[in-house]
Amino acid sequence: MKLVSDSEVEKFRAEFSQFLDDNLPNPVEAAERPRSSSDVPEWARRWQRKLFDAGWLLPGNPPEYGGRNATLPQQLAHREELSKRQVYHSFNPQGVGIIAASILSFGTEEQKRKWAVPILRADMTASLGMSEPGAGSDLAGLRTRAVLEDDRFVVNGQKVWTSGAHDADVLLTFVRTDPDAPKHKGISVLIIPTETEGLVRRPFGSLTSPDDLDFNEVFFTDVEVPRENLIGELHQGWRVAHGSLGHERTMLWLGYAEQMENLLRDARSDQEWYATLQMDLQALRLLGYRQLGGDRDPAELSVLKVLGSEAVQAGNLHALEEREADALLHPATTAPFNHMGLDVFAASWFDRYARSFGGTIAGGTSEIQRNIIAERVLGLPR
Repeated sequence: MKLVSDSEVEKFRAEFSQFLDDNLPNPVEAAERPRSSSDVPEWARRWQRKLFDAGWLLPGNPPEYGGRNATLPQQLAHREELSKRQVYHSFNPQGVGIIAASILSFGTEEQKRKWAVPILRADMTASLGMSEPGAGSDLAGLRTRAVLEDDRFVVNGQKVWTSGAHDADVLLTFVRTDPDAPKHKGISVLIIPTETEGLVRRPFGSLTSPDDLDFNEVFFTDVEVPRENLIGELHQGWRVAHGSLGHERTMLWLGYAEQMENLLRDARSDQEWYATLQMDLQALRLLGYRQLGGDRDPAELSVLKVLGSEAVQAGNLHALEEREADALLHPATTAPFNHMGLDVFAASWFDRYARSFGGTIAGGTSEIQRNIIAERVLGLPR
């Protein structure tokens, strides 16, 4: 694998870097923070639209979808420049990175125009309705039911852990449309506007951030959804799910790499721990670079999910132990002020470590990922 950038990549990087120099929002304006992962302040909506219109939102996309048909090395340079400056390209990451991407992969041209483009341009925000009580990491165990009646679906059931749902305009919702089919079949995917009658969202806090309302319970009671909101084919939602989870885990591993880089910046005297984290980071990057090409088995992303989430957790634990009592109060990093004001830098090392457990659960638990690796990557029996 060639990791040295050629002149075209560096030219691409320089152009994007200049764009950032010329267009980053004013720090005073950017002080308004989002309330959740689907709440995008007006200044951030303008910023995202500017990126979209210039082809810098997702440069691997064609121009009509916020990109410039960039090559894989160019996409990596784009991500590296954002990471270097600690800048978000969107405050609705699941909307841009998972939901719009899934619609572009499986939706009709009309659905792309109606849903994907507005999400990419921050004209609307979106959340992902997958997990349910009793079916968090086991998507095939979902029980939310959608019955097709003429030209509409009638949806009943419940979702949970739905990040940002109370601030989202639409939900990409996984539902069971054939209860008699085998467990992994009979699932379909619907785009459901959150203001639809019968849909109720109840936000709740987390153990580490009780006042930070991002998670939601979502209840569906006789919610009517037009058939035209079906993404992909009827009863073929498992295929969409694999694509959506692939988009999610691609987004997650890039986030893990950035967290590991921040841990390295804060490393103290323990050279053995520093070396271990550095090697884990390089392994994560090299494995991730293979996946961004788009033609690998999504199951292999489970390797990245386990490696990244557990390396971040181990790194935060080591940092916590190294700082002893100071870790309970002091911020987790001495990094300088960054333009977009990433709130995670204000957390103590204890908070960072406590939050890291969510990384081994969100997007599929480590236990589920190991089963996927064993069966679909290594070819072992169930």
